Amino acid sequence: MSAMNLVLSMARLYIPSFVRKRKLAELFASTARAFDCDMPSLEGLSYDECLKKYALFTREQAEKSIRRGNDLETIKNNLYRNAYRLGEELGKQFRITTIEEAMTMTRILYHAIGIDFHGTIQGEITIRRCFFSGYYTGDICRIISSLDEGIIAGLSGGRQLVFSERITEGGECCKACLVLRENQQKDIR
Repeated sequence: MSAMNLVLSMARLYIPSFVRKRKLAELFASTARAFDCDMPSLEGLSYDECLKKYALFTREQAEKSIRRGNDLETIKNNLYRNAYRLGEELGKQFRITTIEEAMTMTRILYHAIGIDFHGTIQGEITIRRCFFSGYYTGDICRIISSLDEGIIAGLSGGRQLVFSERITEGGECCKACLVLRENQQKDIR
């Protein structure tokens, strides 16, 4: 991580609960918009209660979409686009300029939501534990992981997250890599 990024270094040490809850509420609202539904109230809930409610909400919305025969590609694209904006905004707020910083920010974000994220500057990603794997099937995970793809793309200058293994599909861990999209210019190094 660059010595200049003091803001990101501070975030590695501590993010207050109210900030984590506010960011989770933003993700919740973004997800509800992608599914074209109302977001449930989070009033009076602790951060952990909000996280559990988010897992249940995303599972329920994805299951409904599958049962109704909704256009899942459109939903995935909406999840991606909304999450991309959140990732891009976080990238600006935390002055992310390198892949190493993008991986560090992703690790911080994921730690806050119960995901054990490890990423290298070469773009290799391993997730050993995932809070959401206790709620999602493989089908649900493939839909909701569009959020992961969008957030990481927003943080990394548009790079594409490609999964090769998932816990929800029986894998020991989730494995993915971050690659430049075809015809993509490097926005960050």
